[in-house]
Amino acid sequence: MNVQGVKVAITGGAGFLGEGLARRLITAGVVVLDGGDPAPIGEIVLLDVRSPASDLAADPLVRTLVGGLDETLPALGDVDAVFHLAGVVSSAAEADFDLGMSTNVHALISLLDHARGLASSPVVVFTSSLAVFGQDPAGPPVGEIHDDSLPRPQSSYGVQKFVGEQFVADYTRRGYLRGRSVRLMTVSVRPGVPNAAASSFLSGIIREPLAGLRSTCPVPPDLPVALSSPSRTLDGILRAASASGEEWGSATAVNLPALTTTPRDMVRALDSVAPGASALIDWDVDPSIMSIVSTWPARLVTERAEGLGLRPAASFGEIVREYVDSPL
Repeated sequence: MNVQGVKVAITGGAGFLGEGLARRLITAGVVVLDGGDPAPIGEIVLLDVRSPASDLAADPLVRTLVGGLDETLPALGDVDAVFHLAGVVSSAAEADFDLGMSTNVHALISLLDHARGLASSPVVVFTSSLAVFGQDPAGPPVGEIHDDSLPRPQSSYGVQKFVGEQFVADYTRRGYLRGRSVRLMTVSVRPGVPNAAASSFLSGIIREPLAGLRSTCPVPPDLPVALSSPSRTLDGILRAASASGEEWGSATAVNLPALTTTPRDMVRALDSVAPGASALIDWDVDPSIMSIVSTWPARLVTERAEGLGLRPAASFGEIVREYVDSPL
């Protein structure tokens, strides 16, 4: 098919961030890449192991490719930008090493090799994670994270994401593509149902009580956590694509802005929006979840991201209201 306009691919296109990104691009009708001018979008290709929402699949701008990346990449063809959101989440990658490696590392390499073979030198935005930082048992406590802080991942997921950043940087250094890695914070409040991420409860303790359902918080109420709303996460992903090489600077990953809060403060914000909803929350520490989440940093200074115009939410109350008003 001869596509007129910019061709954009979104892996994980049937996930909530992938669908949210697609909807933003459809609404805008244009996309900015690598410091250029807004360019009309000719096609948005959604790649995932399942089909996206029916309204997205039916949109005239959208083409869907269903299956694993090794199956679908041959049908992708040339592309101007790729947003790589697909991946196996933290607890699942820890529980199944082979699955995490095949999805988070080997599939990424397949995608990068596809981009390498294109004449367009596409912009590739890779979504990494704050899980690249961790509490080294032999090291000092993790304090405030800065842009130049050394990653010390303490989970298979964190290692896989950090390895992915290095591949993106090297393919960029060699001129094969224009790579941008962004480290996402825990995204809350996610719509839908719980997933296998260790951080899933950070959405569940808000989403489920608002729906009249019980939810369990598996960590202590005063454990600090770093969060971002869905809309601000998408802001960061799109800004990574639009930044010029000069604006982006170093090939290393950018930490997206985070709001530092605690489950206790999150629940207070919930009650301010839906009084009494916190009665549906059970507090029961799960050592397996705690062993992962407690190693993640909670306080970040994100000067590079803020230099790109990105900001965290002002409060968790703002995030709850965003979910209630428009559950992405």
